[in-house]
Amino acid sequence: MRLFFRQRIPHFHRVLLIESGSRTIADNLLPGLNELYGGKLNLDLVTCYTGEPEGLRETARVYRVWNYPDPASREKLLAELKSNRYEIVGIICSGEPIMTRWKWWLAWKLPAKVFVLNENGDYFWFDYTNLSTLVHFALFRAGLSGGDAVTTITRLLLFPFMLGYLMLYAGAVHLRRKVRT
Repeated sequence: MRLFFRQRIPHFHRVLLIESGSRTIADNLLPGLNELYGGKLNLDLVTCYTGEPEGLRETARVYRVWNYPDPASREKLLAELKSNRYEIVGIICSGEPIMTRWKWWLAWKLPAKVFVLNENGDYFWFDYTNLSTLVHFALFRAGLSGGDAVTTITRLLLFPFMLGYLMLYAGAVHLRRKVRT
């Protein structure tokens, strides 16, 4: 995410795709990228699935997250990914809680331009020029846009009062029990 404040889009030569959504999204994305960029594209994959998505070349490296269970192995993975010098990191944000920490950790640590791909195949670059898109995307994923926004915000605002009421009620019940004995 080092390139958040830069508008320049690097060439699609070295790409790391973080498959943090349904396999069908990668299956639909890879043939299009191969058709667009042909032999110039070197795409590697970080995934939590077994097997490989359709359209992934034999030369692609596949990193499976279960091979890196402890912090020391994750740091080795990060060092290897940095040594590959990816220009672009693509993360799939499909609204599914798959590899959420992994994708944002890698996006934060790798010195590459990040693009975010949603479940519809739409994408945007993760930089300051798309700040309104980023805010809308985050609000939508948090349930704070559309008709659900009012309900969610009301619940968030009322939560401290409801918690306080329940704590006072529990305290009163326990105090009454102590007084009786």
